[in-house]
Order: sequence, then C-alpha cells, then structure tokens
Amino acid sequence: MENKRSIVIVDDDPYVLESVSKLLIESGHHTISCRNGEEAVVQALRNDVDLILTDIKMPGISGIQLLDKIHAIYPKMPVILMTGYAELEIAIDAIKRGAFDFIIKPYNPDYLLHTIVKAARHVELLHVEEDYKHRLEETVKQQTQDIFNLSREVIRRLTAVAEFRDVETGAHISRIGLYANKIAEALNMPIYFIDSITYSSSLHDIGKIGIPDNILLKPGQFTHDEFEIMKAHTTIGAKILADSSHSMIQLGSSIALNHHERWDGSGYPRGLSGQDIPIEGRITIICDQYDALMSKRPYKPPLDHNDVVRIITEGDGRTRPEHFDPQVLKAFNKLAPTFKEIFRTHQD
Repeated sequence: MENKRSIVIVDDDPYVLESVSKLLIESGHHTISCRNGEEAVVQALRNDVDLILTDIKMPGISGIQLLDKIHAIYPKMPVILMTGYAELEIAIDAIKRGAFDFIIKPYNPDYLLHTIVKAARHVELLHVEEDYKHRLEETVKQQTQDIFNLSREVIRRLTAVAEFRDVETGAHISRIGLYANKIAEALNMPIYFIDSITYSSSLHDIGKIGIPDNILLKPGQFTHDEFEIMKAHTTIGAKILADSSHSMIQLGSSIALNHHERWDGSGYPRGLSGQDIPIEGRITIICDQYDALMSKRPYKPPLDHNDVVRIITEGDGRTRPEHFDPQVLKAFNKLAPTFKEIFRTHQD
C-alpha cells in the first residue's frame, strides 16, 4: 500500500494480535491493538482510523456487533472480518450487512495485505466519488442560478419595454411582485415558486404593448368594443412569452394569460373558474386589483387603503369577493397591513 494507514486490530487472542500487528507494521502501517469490541469503538472515536480488522467471535461485543456500531458512526469505514471455517455462514451474512471482506484463519499474510490494500483503495474511490458528486452538485447549482439570473434579466428588460407604452409605472409593476411574494408565502407554496412569481408576475400586463395607443391611453371608460380589444392583452402577453424553455418565463406566460380570470367564472379571456385557474393567476389578480384601486389613474382618483380592503373583501358591485380564490382572499385579508406598507414604501 502506497500510504501509511491506521488500522485497528481486534482479537481476544494475544498471539493473533501480536502477529497481525507485526505484519502490518512491517508493511508500513500504524496499528492499534484491541482485546475486545468495546475498546475498538473507543479507539476508533479517539483516533483517525482508516479501517478495522476484527475477529468475529469475541467476548462482549462480537465482530458483527462491532461492525454495526462502527457503521452507525462511520458508515463508510471498511471493516474486515477474521473467521474460522465454521463461521463462514456468519461471515457471508456480515458481508451482506456491510462488511468489506473476510479472511479465513489461519490467515495467509499475502492475502491479508492484499485485502487491506483493496479496502484502502475502495475508500479512496469513495472519496473521489464524493468529491465528484459535490463538484457536480455545485456545477448544477451554479448553472441553475445562472438560468434564474438570466430569466430575471429577460423579465426586467421585457418589463421595461412595457413601461414605455403603459400609463402604469415601474413601481406598480414591482409592487405586484412583492404582493405576490407575500401571498405565495402565506399559501405555503414551494420556495422556487415563491421566487419565480416574485419576478414573473411583473409580466402580467406585457401584452399591453400590442394594444393601440388610442385605447391603452384613453383617459375615460372604455366602450364595449374598446374593452374587447383591451382584453386581448392577456392572450397577446401569453403569446409573447409562449414556448420558452425557462420556467420563470413559462410562469410569466401563464400569469399574463390568467390574471383576469375570476373564481366565479366571470373573468376573461377564457372564463375559467375555481381550481381550473392556475394558482399564479389566482394570486396575481388580487394583487393587481389592490394596486389598481390604490393608484391614481387618468379615469379615477386613488382610494384609501381601508376602502380598498373593504371593496375586495366585501364588494362594491363592480368588484366582488366571489372574484377571488377564497384561500387567496383569506391570505390577502391577513396580509392587508403588509400590502399597505409595500404600497407606501415603493413609489416612483
């Protein structure tokens, strides 16, 4: 063996201990001799041990019990058993339980040394494998982060395009993401979904870049025909973001399409209802509604926070609680003070 190894030898026969220890020392290894399993466990805990060579039958803790105790502490520690012919079935069973190998007494010195070399190389391969897995995990983690950052960059740039044409401000768009983040957290959504909707929800109105200025920028209420054209921003946005390989852009496409769908089926563009509406749409609609009511528009003044909460939770004829997922509405009602603070602190 190329490197010096620290080996615990366990046997209640002092002759075996002495002869095995002498052989291993002459081969360049450091040995720790133990008369029983209890002592071997203590030595393994106190010293930097590479492998354990133990007899199967011993007073107190047997070699099999020692195997179990050592692997409970050091799962990858090689344990080599020494056994007589009569104990072969026990030794074979021990291999099934995780022993590295067994040696039959009286042992052949060359085979014993060869087995120790195999055990040492096995450990080295395990370390190489662990290192490879670690580096692979770090690489995948970095690539995942790079993709996440790329998606955020694309979203920021697409959002900037929308801001050039819409009367709604960049602050409105960023607030939608912050509201959605809090709602998703309250609903105990997976962390990746929470992170994604924080950014993807800012694309909810990206389709407005396809709406004519005379309608998009109209200061008053829409006519029926104008509103029908305006509603197309949902399908336009979904088409702009469709077929992306990035999950955050895919989520943005769903949000663009579904953020005007209502729980009671009275929304657009498809008139979906209940659980048929993707959760990202059910979250974004209430965030968008809150911020729109709180904000000044060419056709309306801003409303007070308490009035907005009352309108959303109780209704005012035009907006009704039935428009919203009951669980999302419940989360909104609980988070209303947080929404107010987000609106206050994130202005243009």
